[in-house]
Amino acid sequence: MEKIVRNPASGIYKATDDYIHALEVRGSSSLLFVSGTMGLDQNGVAGKTLEDQLDLIWSNFRAILKDAGMSVDNIVRITSYLREASYAEANQDARVAALNGRVVPTTTIVAQTLVSDWLVEVELIAAA
Repeated sequence: MEKIVRNPASGIYKATDDYIHALEVRGSSSLLFVSGTMGLDQNGVAGKTLEDQLDLIWSNFRAILKDAGMSVDNIVRITSYLREASYAEANQDARVAALNGRVVPTTTIVAQTLVSDWLVEVELIAAA
């Protein structure tokens, strides 16, 4: 599978170090669409802090990806839903750390979560 970053040099605003406009995936034989995942432990209990929840989200993703024979290296798209705009930097830092600095297309939305204890929800697409 080949992944090609698409950041046009003109006609659009410049991408940042942690953001790309698009990622073209060629030769993929498998796509995995992961539902919005919360920072819940194995008992369904939300982490007490934003950082706890972000750690749990990425731990949950690793378990889902492993079950599909994939890893975080297979992630090609991420959408985050934050309860508060002030969570953006922590969410970004968790994503960058989880992906070991690899950049994929992302969108972040501020929205009310279904349960007040859920501070962030993240969904992703992976390809292999």
